[in-house]
Amino acid sequence: MEDIFCRIIKGEIPSQKIYEDDDVLAILDISQTTRGHTLVMPKEHYPNFLATPQDVMHKVLDVAQRIGQAEMAVLGAQGINILTNTGEAAGQSVPHFHVHVIPRYFGKDGGFSLTMKSQDTSGMNLPLLAQTISKEIK
Repeated sequence: MEDIFCRIIKGEIPSQKIYEDDDVLAILDISQTTRGHTLVMPKEHYPNFLATPQDVMHKVLDVAQRIGQAEMAVLGAQGINILTNTGEAAGQSVPHFHVHVIPRYFGKDGGFSLTMKSQDTSGMNLPLLAQTISKEIK
């Protein structure tokens, strides 16, 4: 399936490249959450984090870490969020695995705000839930 990131990787759509090698491309997000918001993606198409082979995921995360370090040094960011969304319910809007590197700054330039709702766990059997999930980990 060809998506906007596949077209950017092919050079059909312009982008502001931060980093590129044979396997990974990093570009500035066109909708900057904060100054320096970068998207890091494999050049080969994988629909999301869970479908991406580990060696590819490791390459992408290595680049994300290096970009985060650079942004802390040159942009004066006081923190960095590194995240990926998997599935529409989690906010994934482009079906191509990518990692957001979002520099964070104190004050008006983009501090951190989390809007996820916590679920009441009082009626849950957390030990059973942990056991159920851990059995499925391969």
